[in-house]
Amino acid sequence: MFSLFRRQDWWLNSAIFALLGLSLLMLSSIGGGPFKQQLVWLPLGVILIFLFAQIDWRALSSYRWIIFGIYLFSLVLLAMTYFFAPVIRNTRSWLVIGPFQFQVSELVKVAIIIFFAYYFSKRHIGIAHFSNIFRSFVYVAIPAIFVFLQPDMGTMMVLIGLWVGFLLVSGLRLKHIAIGLLLLMVTVGVSWNTVLKDYQRERIIGLFQPNYDPLGVNYSTIQSKIAIGSAGFFGKGYKQGTQVQLGFLPEAETDFIFSAFIEEWGLLGGLVVLSLFFFMIARIVQVGVRAENNFSRFVCLGTALMFLIQFVINVGSALGLLPVIGLTFPFFSYGGSSVLVNSMLVGIVQSTYSHTALS
Repeated sequence: MFSLFRRQDWWLNSAIFALLGLSLLMLSSIGGGPFKQQLVWLPLGVILIFLFAQIDWRALSSYRWIIFGIYLFSLVLLAMTYFFAPVIRNTRSWLVIGPFQFQVSELVKVAIIIFFAYYFSKRHIGIAHFSNIFRSFVYVAIPAIFVFLQPDMGTMMVLIGLWVGFLLVSGLRLKHIAIGLLLLMVTVGVSWNTVLKDYQRERIIGLFQPNYDPLGVNYSTIQSKIAIGSAGFFGKGYKQGTQVQLGFLPEAETDFIFSAFIEEWGLLGGLVVLSLFFFMIARIVQVGVRAENNFSRFVCLGTALMFLIQFVINVGSALGLLPVIGLTFPFFSYGGSSVLVNSMLVGIVQSTYSHTALS
C-alpha cells in the first residue's frame, strides 16, 4: 500500500495541489460561504485521490457486468434527480442529503468515461462500423437527454464531447468526421426553434453581438472582459479587484474565477494558472500513453479530454469567445461535486501510473 503511495506521479499531484491552492487564495479574497465550504471539500478530494490510487482498476475491464452496473446506476441517479430533486438555481441537478448537495451530472461524467473506456477498448479496431458508432451514440444520448432536461446544457456538451473525443482517439476516418460535422450543423439548425429555450438562444446571439443586451444576457461577459482588461501584467493585488470586491462580476467563484484571478493577480497570475493546468493535462496524457492496456489508456485520455472540454468552455466564456453555460474550471473553480469527481478520476490515473511503474 505504501509502495503505491510512493510510486504516484508527484509531478501530477503537485500541479493539482498548486491549482487547488491558488483556487483557495482567490476564494479567500472573494470571501463568504464558498471559501469555507471549499476548505471542507478539498481535503476530501485529496483523500479520494490517494484512496482511488490504491485500487487496481485494470481488473475492472474484465467484469462487463460491473461496467454496465456503473452506467445503469448513473442513469438511475439521473432519473431520481429529474423526478425528486429540488429546483436550485433554476435547475434540478442536485440531490440533497441532509446538509449536503451533490450534483449527479458530475458523477455521470465518471460513469461515461469508464463505460466508454471499456466499450472503445473492445471495439476501437472496428469503430468505423456504423453499428459501433450508432450504439455508442445511444449510450451517451440517454444520459445526455436526462441532463438536458434538468436543464444543464454545459454537462450535456461535455458528454457529447467525450463521445466525439473517444471516436477520434479510436481512429475514426475523415469521411465519418465530415458526415458527423454535417449532421451536427443540421441538428443545430433544427434545434434552434424546436429544442433551445429563449434564454439559450439569447446567449448564442449575445456571443456574436457583444453589445446586445449589455445589462442582461451579455452583462457577465462584459464585466469579465473589464476585469481582465483592467488587470495589467501584475494585477491589482489581493482583495483589490474592483469588479470582484464590489460585486460587479457575477459567479466570480465558479464561472468567472479565471477572470477574477487575473484581475487581482494580472496576466502573470493567469499564465501561472494556465501553465499548471496544461502541465497537469500533459502528465495525464503521458500516463495514458504509457499504460499497458487499452482500458487504462482510454480512462486516462478520457479524463484529460473531460478536463480540456471544461477548461475551453469555462475560459472561452470568460473571454467572450463562447456562450456562458456554467461549467467549472477543473480544480480551480469552487464546487464540491466537481472537486470530488475530478479527484476520483485523478486517483484512477494515479493507479494506472503506479501499477504500470510497478509491473
